[in-house]
Amino acid sequence: MLDVCEIFRSLQGESTYAGLPCSFVRLSGCNLRCTYCDTRYASDAPGVPMTVAAIISRVRQLGTDLVEVTGGEPLLQAETPELLEMLASIAGNVLVETNGSQPLPPRRRWHAIMDVKCPGSGMHERMYWTNLERLQSRDEIKFVVSDRADFDYALFHIRKHTLDRHGVPLLVSPVAGAVEPAELAAWVIESGLPLRLQLQLQRIIWPKVRRGV
Repeated sequence: MLDVCEIFRSLQGESTYAGLPCSFVRLSGCNLRCTYCDTRYASDAPGVPMTVAAIISRVRQLGTDLVEVTGGEPLLQAETPELLEMLASIAGNVLVETNGSQPLPPRRRWHAIMDVKCPGSGMHERMYWTNLERLQSRDEIKFVVSDRADFDYALFHIRKHTLDRHGVPLLVSPVAGAVEPAELAAWVIESGLPLRLQLQLQRIIWPKVRRGV
């Protein structure tokens, strides 16, 4: 059984898949408490127990062209790997949004959108750095920045781990209300690195809605 917060159909709001229709499976529970978390409801309250088969059935009803498993932190639950394997066998693309603290399997048929937590999150010391050695093609790395210090932290680790040579997109996203998109855009241009500015489409399209979008 998996502890499920919600399953819904919407537009992908982040990553290089932003703007595409997507079926989301949001699992409950998280091992981190980031200062800017916008899905606390998935961490602070228990979800609904569902079997892998029941989740797959619901996803089939919603659409299997693009599916994302998110949280919370989806890789905390023991049956998540089974769910992901099942989804990979029926879906066009399967994405997992993970906070970077949990080990990625070295071989997998799904794609990770993995955070590298910056100091502003309060959780940067929880990063499982070995994950950088387990990146696959079509994985993506995301840095959420709350100030210039966070952005400089991201640049430091991109250069230290030569992430700009891994062939994976490097996404940089501003904490809402903390960094203006135009200011972050200027930093990205100034850096000279192949960074991709990412804004949360769901906040732009549905600014007053926080669940199921």
